Amino acid sequence: GLDPAKDAILSFGAVQISGRRIQIHTAVEWYPQTENTSRKTAAIHGLVEITQPMPLEEFARNLLAYLSNSILVGHHVNFDLHMLERLLTPFGIEKLPNPVIDTLSMAIRLEHGPHADPTRIHPENYSLDQLCLRYGIEVDDRHTAAGDAFLTAQLLLKLLKIAEKKGIRTYKELMR
Repeated sequence: GLDPAKDAILSFGAVQISGRRIQIHTAVEWYPQTENTSRKTAAIHGLVEITQPMPLEEFARNLLAYLSNSILVGHHVNFDLHMLERLLTPFGIEKLPNPVIDTLSMAIRLEHGPHADPTRIHPENYSLDQLCLRYGIEVDDRHTAAGDAFLTAQLLLKLLKIAEKKGIRTYKELMR
């Protein structure tokens, strides 16, 4: 859904990166059993009815095992974290402990510096589509959980190369 306060997760997609390589064999796309409170989003992602949704407890177990102690990466990731944490709260997890990288914030920081004036930044220039276009990433399978995860992984790798050229080589340096 589009409203994290009212809507529910329809699908979760992820892929792992190791050694600066996307590990395609680790890609997942899961459909937790939640109430779809908003049909307005079906035009975006195409999900109308999921035939075999995953029970919430199984989804929570699988999610936590998959995430483990990894750094979580997403584009405009706070939205996704809010949705996931809302889903996990009934299982005693109010906040995921994992470190997080937002590719939207990372791109802005790398292009404008760590003290960029947000009033001078046009958000439409930092959508996932626009950043993929700017960094030469072919946009395919957009607006699906797995497709967006794969695009975000490719964007992260491009941004890490730029960060390295700027002398940023560790997570700690990136988060400064």
